[in-house]
Amino acid sequence: MPNRPRPPQHVEIPARHRGRRAFAGAGVLLALATALLAGGTAHAAPATAAVDRATEQSGADTGPPAAEPRDRTRVTAAVLDLDGTGREPTVYGDDVTYDTASIIKVDILATLLLQAQDAGRHLTAKERAHAEPMIRRSDNAAANALWREIGRAPGLEAANKRLGLTETKGGSGTRWGLTRTTASDQIRLLRAVFGTGGTSDAGAGGLNQESRTYVRTLMADVASEQAWGVSAAAGSGWALKNGWLQRSTSGLWDVNSVGRIVVDGHRYLVAVLSDGSTSMKDGVALVEGAARAALTSASGQ
Repeated sequence: MPNRPRPPQHVEIPARHRGRRAFAGAGVLLALATALLAGGTAHAAPATAAVDRATEQSGADTGPPAAEPRDRTRVTAAVLDLDGTGREPTVYGDDVTYDTASIIKVDILATLLLQAQDAGRHLTAKERAHAEPMIRRSDNAAANALWREIGRAPGLEAANKRLGLTETKGGSGTRWGLTRTTASDQIRLLRAVFGTGGTSDAGAGGLNQESRTYVRTLMADVASEQAWGVSAAAGSGWALKNGWLQRSTSGLWDVNSVGRIVVDGHRYLVAVLSDGSTSMKDGVALVEGAARAALTSASGQ
């Protein structure tokens, strides 16, 4: 699968506070991402994505909005250098909640694996037959099956408590795609997968090495038409999961991307969440521009 080009040079995201945690207004990040797009540095949404929209919207991803429709686009990005000394991500934009759409599928799989670990067993062949297309192709039927198996929102939230997530609330009933989360919580989940364990990085109560390797392998092998998003900021490698959802009441799009990328030998965890785009193509372009801008600022390039 082709890697995306390195992020552009000499782009800085202003922040009100520097240090482990730097916050920039969502409007600033949006403006910078838009500027990147205008400069021709972002990838257009893949042409094949149009074919996948109906699949992504079907079943559990649809439902009434969590809040009144907004007339503006929002975006938040979070970055953590896995090879650095910091333990908290740098967050650009307001660290508020967004619909997950299908990025929740990583969390569903992490919950399933944690439950299997607790039972002292490996995933069954049937569970793997659901887990693999759920991540690689973003298959909704597979997600429906595993969402039921993990115990829906209560099961997800019990696992998330152990993995260190504090701001993620599972969608009601079958609506896993309307789970609400923050960019910083997505970094905590990614760290549980791509770090050495849960909140302590010691593995206590978190995913074991076999489980982490399984999730990483699937995220590094998503379908080529879904290999957009945070990979736009990668240099030599990436593993990701994307989510996209058109809200039925407003017609606006939630577009998200989370994953691990490698730039100049450094491993970064990146989460970009957005909503309010007028098309999926615009949402993809926004997310990719925001990922580049945030990574450039976080890496000091």
